[in-house]
Amino acid sequence: MPINVPIFLTWLRIAMIPLVVGLFYLPNTWIAEPARDTLAAWAFIIAALTDWFDGWLARRWNQTSAFGAFLDPVADKLMVCAALIVLLDLGRVDAFISLIIIGREITISALREWMAKIGASASVAVHRLGKFKTASQMVAIPCLLYNQPIFGMSSRILGAVLIVIAAVLTVWSMLYYLQRAWPAIREKSQ
Repeated sequence: MPINVPIFLTWLRIAMIPLVVGLFYLPNTWIAEPARDTLAAWAFIIAALTDWFDGWLARRWNQTSAFGAFLDPVADKLMVCAALIVLLDLGRVDAFISLIIIGREITISALREWMAKIGASASVAVHRLGKFKTASQMVAIPCLLYNQPIFGMSSRILGAVLIVIAAVLTVWSMLYYLQRAWPAIREKSQ
């Protein structure tokens, strides 16, 4: 396993998941709810920024690796899924939305693995739809974690609107990837 700054940042993102989740298990006598929500939102934002930064560094410093390419999306999916489960438990996101997003992540991960096995991974390469979906999630989730007004506007309402947009983009991008993969799947299954 190669160790470089981009991979370290990816591991850091994974290590921050228990921090974000753990904050919600602390008793209210240890930390007030608004402070807890603020810390969780900022921890998620920092983790999300490492996602962008590790990729940028890996390309800039020519430190891309097969392991990094594997670990980065795993870290992203773990971070998003953990946050959605916390938000579901808090009643800040609908179960249907969470199931759509988590189900898509599992489906597309399995699809990418299958396509790599049959030598057709290029057909499910990351598309801008997936990037828009990720951007919507990465803004929606901290808004829902924060759950306090931002400049007089409800972060919860903003987060709720953005997570619905993310869910729509989730389904759309999943259908796009499945459509792109279908010819190769059909050919290999005959």
